[in-house]
Amino acid sequence: MAGRLDLDGNPIKSMKICMIGAGGFIGSHLCEKLMSETDHEVIAVDVYNDKIRHLLEPSGHHPWSSRISFHRLNIKHDPRLEGLIKSSDLTINLAAICTPADYNTRPLDTIYSNFIDALPVVKYCSENQKRLIHFSTCEVYGKTIGSFLPKDHPLRQEPEFYVLKEDASPCIFGSIEKQRWSYACAKQLIERLIYAEGAENGLDFTIVRPFNWIGPRMDFIPGIDGPSEGVPRVLACFSNNLLRREPLQLVDGGQSQRTFVYIKDAIEAVLLMINNPARANGHIFNVGNPNNEVTVRQLGEMMTEVYSKVSGEPPLEVPTIDVSSKEFYGEGYDDSDKRIPDMTIINKQLGWNPKTSLWDLLESTLTYQHRTYAEAIKRAIAKPFASS
Repeated sequence: MAGRLDLDGNPIKSMKICMIGAGGFIGSHLCEKLMSETDHEVIAVDVYNDKIRHLLEPSGHHPWSSRISFHRLNIKHDPRLEGLIKSSDLTINLAAICTPADYNTRPLDTIYSNFIDALPVVKYCSENQKRLIHFSTCEVYGKTIGSFLPKDHPLRQEPEFYVLKEDASPCIFGSIEKQRWSYACAKQLIERLIYAEGAENGLDFTIVRPFNWIGPRMDFIPGIDGPSEGVPRVLACFSNNLLRREPLQLVDGGQSQRTFVYIKDAIEAVLLMINNPARANGHIFNVGNPNNEVTVRQLGEMMTEVYSKVSGEPPLEVPTIDVSSKEFYGEGYDDSDKRIPDMTIINKQLGWNPKTSLWDLLESTLTYQHRTYAEAIKRAIAKPFASS
C-alpha cells in the first residue's frame, strides 16, 4: 500500500487490526480485501475459520502470509482478548447472532451475544484508547413511521415516513411479547453504550449499520454446511429451496420491502472507514443500496429467474408458496414493513456509493452457490433412497 493516500491526501499508514468474527461472511470478504489491497496486518479472531482457510496457507504460500494470523477463541470468556486488542491499532467487531429465526426462539442467546458479549470489547477499546469499528444492524430502526398510518394513506409514500436516517429516524420496536425485537434492542443498546463512551471517555468509534449485504459465503445451507433444522436469512433460505428444487416459502405473502447491496460494494465502504479515521470517527453509517429495493416476493421471483439461468434448470411449475410468520418463525415474530437507507452521511463523509445492481449481485451469488452446493445437495437427497 506504499504511496496510497487517504481521502484528504495523507499517506495511509499500515496498521494492526484485531478483527473479531473474522471467520464469518463479512469478515472473510474483509480479510480478503485487506490482504490483497493493503499492507495492514490482521489478527483474525473467531471460533471457526472455514471461510478464511484459503487465506491461512502455510507461511510463504501467499505474499500476505506474514500479515494474517488466526486465533481460535470465544470472546465470552477468554482472557487473551484484552491482550489482542491492546496490541492492535484498530478493533473491528463483527461477532453476533444475526439470524431472524433465532430472535424469538433463542432470545436470551441473542441478547447475550449482541450486548453482553460485546461489552468487554467496548471496555477494552475505551480503557486502552484503541479505535473501534462496531457492526450493528439496520434493524435498530425497527418499524417505519409510515407503518403506523392506514395502508392507503398517501403519506406512506412520502420518503420522510420510511427512509431511515442515522441522525434523525426514531427507533420503533414492537411490544415486549414480540421477542423478535430482542436482537434490535440489544444492538441499539450497545450502540448507545459505544456512543456514550465516545462522549464521556473519548473512545474513537465508528458504527456500521448494514442493510442486507449479499454475496458468496453468506449464511449456510441447512444440512450441508449448517444444521439441518437451521433457518438462515431470506436469501440463503430461498437459495436452499432453489438448490433442492422446492417452492420458495414467502412469509406472510412476502410483502415486506427490503434493499440489498453486494458484499464487495459494502467492503469498499468499510475499507474507506478503516483508512480515513478522521472522516469516520464518531459517525454512524448506513451501508446499503436504496436502488435495489424489492418486496420479498419480488426477490423470490427474481432469484427463481436468475437461478434458472445459472443452473440451466427450468423453474418449478409452482415456484412459491405462502406461509404465515407464526408457522415459519414461531410465536413472538414481528417485522418491519420497509428498510430503505438514507445515504447522505456516508456519501458526504466518505464519497461512497454502491454500484452493483440486484440482478448482478444475485447472479454472482447464485452462481457461487450452485457451483458450491448443487452436487452435495443431490448426494444428500439421494442418500435416503440408496439406504432404503
